[in-house]
Amino acid sequence: MSSKGEKKPLLLAFNQQSQRASFRESEYKAVPTSQQPELRKNGTDEVLTVSSSFSSQPVTYSWENITVFHETTPGNCLTRLCKKSPPIQKKILDNVTGIVRPGEFLAIMGASGAGKTTLLNCLTFRNSGKLKISGERYLNGAKVNIDTLARISGYVQQDDLFISTLTVQEHLRFQALLRMDKHLTYQERMIRVDEVMGELGLSKCSNARIGHPERGVKGISGGERKRLAFASEVLTNPSLMFCDEPTSGLDSYMAQNIVQVLKNIASKGKTVVCTIHQPSSEVFALFDRILLMAEGRTAFLGPVGDALSFFSAQGLPCPPNYNPADYYIHTLATIPGQEVESKKKSKEICDAYNSSESGNLVQEMVIANRSIKSSRSQELDLEPVKIQRSPYKASWFAQLRAVMWRSFLSIRREPAVLKVKAFQTIFIATLIALIFQGQTLEFQNVRNYQGALFVFLTNMTFQSVFGVINDITLELPVFLREHFNGMYRTDVYFLCKTTADIPVYIFFPFLFVAIPYYAIGLNPDVGRFFIACGIVILLANVATSFGYMISCLTSSTRVALALGPPFIIPLLLFGGFFLRNGSVPVYFDWLRYISWFMYANEALSINQWNGISFNDTRSPCPNHVCTEEYILKQFDFNPDNFYRNIGCLFALIVGFRILAFSALLKKTYRKN
Repeated sequence: MSSKGEKKPLLLAFNQQSQRASFRESEYKAVPTSQQPELRKNGTDEVLTVSSSFSSQPVTYSWENITVFHETTPGNCLTRLCKKSPPIQKKILDNVTGIVRPGEFLAIMGASGAGKTTLLNCLTFRNSGKLKISGERYLNGAKVNIDTLARISGYVQQDDLFISTLTVQEHLRFQALLRMDKHLTYQERMIRVDEVMGELGLSKCSNARIGHPERGVKGISGGERKRLAFASEVLTNPSLMFCDEPTSGLDSYMAQNIVQVLKNIASKGKTVVCTIHQPSSEVFALFDRILLMAEGRTAFLGPVGDALSFFSAQGLPCPPNYNPADYYIHTLATIPGQEVESKKKSKEICDAYNSSESGNLVQEMVIANRSIKSSRSQELDLEPVKIQRSPYKASWFAQLRAVMWRSFLSIRREPAVLKVKAFQTIFIATLIALIFQGQTLEFQNVRNYQGALFVFLTNMTFQSVFGVINDITLELPVFLREHFNGMYRTDVYFLCKTTADIPVYIFFPFLFVAIPYYAIGLNPDVGRFFIACGIVILLANVATSFGYMISCLTSSTRVALALGPPFIIPLLLFGGFFLRNGSVPVYFDWLRYISWFMYANEALSINQWNGISFNDTRSPCPNHVCTEEYILKQFDFNPDNFYRNIGCLFALIVGFRILAFSALLKKTYRKN
């Protein structure tokens, strides 16, 4: 790791750039020379040195009188409905004020429940849906909003969320394409990717897949995952960096390395804020300033060295050879069985800080920062502007290109899933062929033909719906995080995801029909075979669209899987197989018109019996000649409805996807 103040140049060989396979450099147009960063030779070596590509402006971030309440409604469901019980407010943060300046590394510390994570969420405008927040936040003296903050800051969250099929390099390449400034060329973005991997020790695993430990997909180690999450934010060289427990899950050596990287970032004029839990003495020594919290209040905010004298002045000196971080946390913690005494001691410390020289100095700095707006505010575009500015750094087409590349790559990299789908399709199709094989054209076998057609519809429906639900719900947290980071639009993600799935839901339905079709003895005309395949493909895509809708409406895989069958079964019952269309009760008749089973079943039946007539002396057909019209009439199917049914299947695909996109869009709306 680089030492304090060291400025490591970006040194990379030219030939490394020729190894980029997925996105060609030609896709990124060169910018005018006046807008390009300075590229110069470093001595006699044939290497590139980027001197100003990733520069950023220093910022001072302050917050004043941050107070947070969480409201809960007591009583049972009946009393809540009658609104007889007033809500109970629990104060989580109580008038917290602070400031962090360029070049400073601030660590927020405290025992569990002290409010450090809530404070970080308030400072980053995140996870505040059910909280009532008051107070102000300022960047260089100007009031800040979430879009402004997102443009100039990075946020490393505690939970690592990645697309497991990507490699480390591919993930960072994707981040670079969408999060770095538009004026940077593709070559400069890849230089930055290689530099960050080198700084964080990810070069050796650059071609390793990320994996997903919880799903049993092997990949990089836990420490490497944490460093990759960190690299994703460092990539854009933000002016302000937030980190939530950056050392969580790491050994002491790697934790020190990660914190050292944060220290190096701060030493280059950046502003760094992190929450941390029980740092080692070596890690604690790297902090410039600490913010100690207790019971939602500020117990101390100031330089690390001043904390010792402050606690000593309160009659709480830190014992020799004792980790100061552990001592502060233990002193401010609420001890089980001694809650009253612990809270009293914490209150006395917080009150002492408010009246101390350190507390008054922080208050004066915050007021000064608020009163005199820095000239840097205008450089950072922090002042309110009348022209609406997009929060995305990449254009719509650049977003589409990058997300589409990742979506297709993710599907191609899931061989286990594709193998399971292939096995499931071939196995069930073969089983249907064996069960229904050798049907002859007799009136008593008409029900068997219809049963085989309906099995096509039911199997493809459930296979498609549940396949999509398991896929989309697992990927939604990644989408939401990346979207809120300003990487790509909701419509881009939805369009790319649904487009990438189309080949899968064309090939497998076609295979599913092709295997048993002629074995059963369905309409032998080749044209009718392809029409049958097309109808089943349409139905599979309707079911897929329905799966998108359920996934986007719900919040978890478990809820989505639980809601799927109750919605599907009623539509299946009105598909014209278990209950004739003419026998549907009038008050349920409307359900037929949103049932893809009804449209697909009628279309398949019309296609199957088109041009077929046969003699059967045992049949009730007129003159014992069974025709298309007579057979379809037995099921209340109308041959004139064929094109209507095809059109309605297309309409259901569009309708369900519009509802799915609307639900997904609602998830991305931020609350004020």
